Amino acid sequence: MNIETIMRTSAVIPVLVIDDAAIARPLAEALVAGGLRVLEVTLRTPAALDAIREMKQVPGAIVGAGTVVSTDQFEQVMDAGGEFIVSPGLTEGLGRVIVDSGVPFLPGIATAGDIMRGYDLGLRYFKFFPAETSGGLKALKALAAPFHEARFCPTGGITEASAPEWLAFEKVLCVGGSWVTPSGAAMPDVEAKARAAAGLRA
Repeated sequence: MNIETIMRTSAVIPVLVIDDAAIARPLAEALVAGGLRVLEVTLRTPAALDAIREMKQVPGAIVGAGTVVSTDQFEQVMDAGGEFIVSPGLTEGLGRVIVDSGVPFLPGIATAGDIMRGYDLGLRYFKFFPAETSGGLKALKALAAPFHEARFCPTGGITEASAPEWLAFEKVLCVGGSWVTPSGAAMPDVEAKARAAAGLRA
């Protein structure tokens, strides 16, 4: 599975910050049941790697790691069974290691220079991050214009209300968001929010 296929799987990729690995599997089950199969577990908590292992056991789930900023973290994610990598930015050192591994990779970009660095590595799929504070949809459209092959997943400040406008831009294949899994939400509520998110671009 390549990164384009992963990005086209559903309109929204939940960006997950998991403090307790015990909730990882039921959370993944709720999200997949609601139609969101691609799950990004951010490496912002000590529980993240165990959460990836738990979520991997859910049929239909495609589980990757976000906030990957070093080759050590990349190796830890691979050991945990991660299927794709998302990073907040793009460096040649980390990018080259991931590209050479063949693991699907979605690096963060915010400038034309970032995209050109990605092009040098053979990359054409990017996370626009942080989307809203980097100028929003207007900025992404301006950035995308010189790079006709590039496709994007905006993340950072995207809401259920704003997602449809982003998704209407043809170069946006999906968006990343955390609104699907609000803190303390019951699993039936998560499933309902996932179903609504999955339907944003039918």
